[in-house]
Amino acid sequence: MSIKAIQCVAWGGPELLQLRDVELPEPGPRQVRVRVHAAGVNFPDVLIIQKKYQMQPPLPFTPGAEVAGVVEAVGSDVTTLKVGTTVAAVCGIGGFAQACIVEAAQCMPLPPGTPMDLAASFGLAYGTSWHAVRDRAALQPGETLLVLGAAGGVGLAAVEIGKAIGARVIAAASDEAKLAICKEHGADEVINYEDDDLRAALKALTDGKGPDVIFDPVGGKFAEAAFRSIAWRGRYLVIGFAAGEVPSLPLNLPLLKGASIVGVFWGEFAKREPAANARGMLELVRWMGEGKIKPRISKHYALSEAPQALMDMAARRVVGKVVVAP
Repeated sequence: MSIKAIQCVAWGGPELLQLRDVELPEPGPRQVRVRVHAAGVNFPDVLIIQKKYQMQPPLPFTPGAEVAGVVEAVGSDVTTLKVGTTVAAVCGIGGFAQACIVEAAQCMPLPPGTPMDLAASFGLAYGTSWHAVRDRAALQPGETLLVLGAAGGVGLAAVEIGKAIGARVIAAASDEAKLAICKEHGADEVINYEDDDLRAALKALTDGKGPDVIFDPVGGKFAEAAFRSIAWRGRYLVIGFAAGEVPSLPLNLPLLKGASIVGVFWGEFAKREPAANARGMLELVRWMGEGKIKPRISKHYALSEAPQALMDMAARRVVGKVVVAP
């Protein structure tokens, strides 16, 4: 039996991806097969097909790191899930297909009636942002959090998590429409960093103190300006480099500010510290139940349109989250 899947057959941009028939995969002893109803689209999906990500699977492979769907087959050693269970799962690769294999330990059963697109947009963005803001930065109520690239998937998640913790959140993005969305998701203040001087705006909004925590999934030209504005004992969270440029920061800056540069790699954290990650997921689920966080789904794509979804992600045309619906 075969299924439809998007395949990366050569390293390069999304335009090289192909929609193919592939064999229906069978789960290993500790795995399950999920019939995919929705797959979240994330920036690492753009990087992995270009051989620019930490994980480099052998060709050909199916990209797509997170899914929601129904368990349709279980491995011999799986006791926590059964056929028919609706789950959200982080699969790393394989999600842009009609079915995919997932480690049972990476599946989270969903409450009845949970929208599949919402569930498929939850794990990676909110997991990354929780690990960054709550775990790595230990953001405290009353502190100030600056979120760069705030209208993207992880950016909006960080805005919402910062507000759930009780911080003051400053959202920075590239245009007024994106900033309006950040306001809708709880941002206290906003900065258009394409039109305004970032350092001057941060000085004015913080009475010269600077943000206690900076959440940066963008990199590029604003990184140094943001770091030069950081508060004493500030924490600068390195999430990723959506701008395409890995910035170089003068190391005298953290010395002068008593500040920390903190790396964030949620996938490795989830693998090495599963109990801590599970606590984070539980807190996120609680916050979602309380209405404090809610992924924003701005667009749905058919499976055949997955390459276009990745092109839109690469061009930074995506606001919030987008999903592929096989």
